[in-house]
Amino acid sequence: MSAGLAAQKALRARLVGTTAVTNLVPAANILDRNSRPNPDPSIIIGEGQELEGDDIARTNRNIIFDMHVWKKELSLVGVKTIAGAMRTAIHSARLQLEAGFHCGDCHVIGMRYLRDPDGETSHAVVTVSAMVGEVSS
Repeated sequence: MSAGLAAQKALRARLVGTTAVTNLVPAANILDRNSRPNPDPSIIIGEGQELEGDDIARTNRNIIFDMHVWKKELSLVGVKTIAGAMRTAIHSARLQLEAGFHCGDCHVIGMRYLRDPDGETSHAVVTVSAMVGEVSS
């Protein structure tokens, strides 16, 4: 398994396991998928990038995820509220990864709020950065 996939699984588990998030978005609507329409509301684990770390052994990775929040609403209030709950959940404690990986840090590095061209849907992009190291199990 890649460090990116390990981090993705841990991020989803954190969101699904946080009541403040699931009170706003049902756990079944926190998904890794590529189709529309998305459930309303939803958090879609989107694009990612896995970069080599700076260590000489090349066992560390810097992983960046875009997580998309979708909600049918005319304003941006709902997606901003969901994004804020996600940020709090992600920052609440170090991610627990599967055996073979260790998360040194994970934090939200940005949140963008957009109006979908359909005129009915709001969209937020929450960008998350994780520093993951490979360790002997």
